[in-house]
Amino acid sequence: MRIAGLAGLFLLLCPLHLVSKTLLGRSPWPSRFLASAGWIIGARARLVGEPVRGHTLLIANHVSWLDILVVGGATGCVFVSKDTLGHNFIHWLADQNATVYVKRADRKGAKDQATAIAKALESNRPVALFPEGTTGPGTHLLPFRSTLLEAANYAAKDVTIRPLAVDYGPAAKQIGWWQEPGTVNVLRLLGRRGALPVTLHLLAPLDRSGDRKQLTAQSRAAIAETLGLTSAGQSPIGEGT
Repeated sequence: MRIAGLAGLFLLLCPLHLVSKTLLGRSPWPSRFLASAGWIIGARARLVGEPVRGHTLLIANHVSWLDILVVGGATGCVFVSKDTLGHNFIHWLADQNATVYVKRADRKGAKDQATAIAKALESNRPVALFPEGTTGPGTHLLPFRSTLLEAANYAAKDVTIRPLAVDYGPAAKQIGWWQEPGTVNVLRLLGRRGALPVTLHLLAPLDRSGDRKQLTAQSRAAIAETLGLTSAGQSPIGEGT
């Protein structure tokens, strides 16, 4: 039923989006699609904190692909994503929301990637970055990578940096996408019964006086404290840079 609902939603909103984009050069439908898709899957998002505005870089923890639907639908943000999204249809959907792509393995191109994010920050939409670089198990935070936070310094606008804690509550471990094939995970979440409360904690803006590594550490600590998760710099999984 949920798959049928998602297909129907796409068929309904896609023409409206394409017409709006063609005639007006912009479209409000991608964020509405994300919000509606998340609702169909069962997510019930609630925002806590001061409303987010344009020229804001959101630093969020990453638990699941469901984060994209929940965060994008609730905040209207643009996402920073790795450039390999798998299926061409998924890549096309991401394009419709003006996703900024980066090659995480290309350390020599980090400045160009940060510049691309900075350009997105000059628009009126917030930009969301998942500095863990991948989804985690939901039981603790992975290390946060600091490189792309440099984008805030490259933007022509005065950029605000705000941590965003994505909180699935007791269901976080179940929702976490870690060491599980993508298809299996998607079908498991689609088959989950009942509603899924999700709280998005929009935390206080950070003091921009610190360097990118300090800002990254502060973001991670603030999110960890909000979620009650491991806040040590090193994680049992992976390594940070």
